[in-house]
Amino acid sequence: MNGFEGIARLLIISGLLLLFLGAIFYLMAKLGGGSFFRLPGDIYVKKEDFVFYFPITTFLLLSLILTLLFNLIFRR
Repeated sequence: MNGFEGIARLLIISGLLLLFLGAIFYLMAKLGGGSFFRLPGDIYVKKEDFVFYFPITTFLLLSLILTLLFNLIFRR
């Protein structure tokens, strides 16, 4: 396998993963699950005309889950 085949495979898998995650988030927003990912430790500031949300804890938890998942899948 040359370098281009590896990059092509990576881009296809990444695209499918993003499409899958986008569909999940879209369905959650339609079903009212927007507050599902608000964990303790996430930064949420709401003012009159301004809302700022930075999900630090959610990112850390998601990173941990994906790391464990990828290590199980791609273990040699």
